[in-house]
Amino acid sequence: MSHVVIIGNGIAGITAARHIRKFSDKKITVISAETEYFFSRTALMYVFMGHMKFEHTQPYENWFWEKNRIELKQAYIDEIDFKNKTLFSTEGEEITYDQLILATGSVTNFRGWKGQELKGVQGLVSKQDLELLEENSANLKHAVIVGGGLIGVELAEMLHTRNIEVTMLVRENHFWGSVLPAEGGKLISDHIQQHGINLLFETELDEIIPDENNHVKAITTLDGKQIDCQLVGIATGVKPNISFLKKTELETEIGILVNRNLETNIPDVYAIGDCAQQREAIGNRKSVEAVWYTGRMMGETVAQTICGNPNAYNPGNWFNSAKFFDIEYQTYGWVFPKKKEGISDFYWEDKKNQRALHFQYKTDSKEFLGINAFGIRLRHEVVDAWLTEKLSIENVIQQLPKANFDKEFSKKFSKQVQKSFQQSQLQKA
Repeated sequence: MSHVVIIGNGIAGITAARHIRKFSDKKITVISAETEYFFSRTALMYVFMGHMKFEHTQPYENWFWEKNRIELKQAYIDEIDFKNKTLFSTEGEEITYDQLILATGSVTNFRGWKGQELKGVQGLVSKQDLELLEENSANLKHAVIVGGGLIGVELAEMLHTRNIEVTMLVRENHFWGSVLPAEGGKLISDHIQQHGINLLFETELDEIIPDENNHVKAITTLDGKQIDCQLVGIATGVKPNISFLKKTELETEIGILVNRNLETNIPDVYAIGDCAQQREAIGNRKSVEAVWYTGRMMGETVAQTICGNPNAYNPGNWFNSAKFFDIEYQTYGWVFPKKKEGISDFYWEDKKNQRALHFQYKTDSKEFLGINAFGIRLRHEVVDAWLTEKLSIENVIQQLPKANFDKEFSKKFSKQVQKSFQQSQLQKA
């Protein structure tokens, strides 16, 4: 019987295992050094905030794995002999495979700052990071978070619930400037500050300063400011977890290089999820995408290929979602953070209720390109269809009520958006 081994039990690896079982009778082994059971990584913050226990983050009952004949093994693989299809664990165990799926995820992207190895410096990616945060937040008075993105705002909210003072260093002149245009970035910046978080814009970390016990006592910024703190949260993004593969014959750059079938340069070896890097980026997408739903889609895709139905990875229209304290955020298609030639913007904001919509479209053809929604929940299938059908911005504005979940609110705000759009078009005429 063919043996499929999957390294990594995140959303990508577990989706692959489930779908391989659905389509085949192959022997399946999932190996993880992080946890015994698959858990929802996005729920880590709610464990820290006391909303749930860690075991509540497991989407499947413990009996699920045995019933579906998916063997779970908790071990750390530190060496792979690709020629002889053998894995070696730190405990000295040898595991052979017929087909190998690398779904090793990502790790915090430390940037080589002086003092980053000190006690009290950490990221927030794994269960171990959550446990370390519990340890580091005891008697914590002030935390500095480096980076203004999704992990950073989650960490800020978590610490804020324990009445810990938080300062965030944001490189750009508004929150998440690498992703959000200025208008939406300002809306979110104001909202975060209203929750008592100190945001320092256009500020970067220079050095982390130790006390006599090799613990963080302060940081300095590139502009010479010193901030006393006992915790430094690193939220400057993540990178593929592939350090143990760098000196092998597996081809890597930022991540493990794969083709559209998620195949590596080595036969019977595949890579999916955060650790995979497309040899050719798909459309405007990045070659490495550390996103929950793309990991799930890669798992489904690779399962088909392994089960004899080769499938190209096709993620479709870009989308993502997040939550910034009380404001829900969704993005569909492409809303570029910096002005681009040939692309026009329409931004509508309800300042009182902290709601906003930011549309981008082609200036000449008026083709709808994308939307950012803040505080307004849109229907995925509706907006996805608009993008696929390449609707004009006028049609999208007209059809806006179809996309909104809240029908009563929809009528009111849709009319406001439509009126505002008409006025903006008259001004451009």
